Amino acid sequence: MTVDVRPMSRSDIPAVAELEAEIYGQPWPPQVFFDELAMENRRYLVATDGADLVLGYCGLLIVEEDAHVTTIAVAPGSRGHQLGARLMLEMVDAALDADTRHLTLEVRVSNDAAQKLYERFGFEPVGRRKNYYKDEDALVMWATDIDTDEYQDRVAAIRSSLREVSR
Repeated sequence: MTVDVRPMSRSDIPAVAELEAEIYGQPWPPQVFFDELAMENRRYLVATDGADLVLGYCGLLIVEEDAHVTTIAVAPGSRGHQLGARLMLEMVDAALDADTRHLTLEVRVSNDAAQKLYERFGFEPVGRRKNYYKDEDALVMWATDIDTDEYQDRVAAIRSSLREVSR
């Protein structure tokens, strides 16, 4: 599968919003993505098929030395190809480029697949937010000290494993 990951543009938002509505029971309206793209401390990326088909997207909020993964989604038909890991790698790079030291996110307590992905990236559960998703609690996870050699070794191993899969 050929995949390009690039910064999200305003022209991507209709496709992103469509995918958001397909995946999430409580999707963000398109205006939220427009507003997010306008903010200096946000980084949003899309993964495409090399043309215009959006296969996934992700977002990051930068606050001082912390980066918060605001969203990450992969189209149902594109799952199983390590696209989530690819998007996470890009977000780690964006967080480091912004001089952050820690990553955080919330994930549905029932989303085992996402939790496994995040654990692969060194995220550990630190708490729970009751009814965060209206119908379900969120697990709060952190990956700390992403600016260390130890964390960079972890990321390099993930990058290497993705290269092996794409061969």
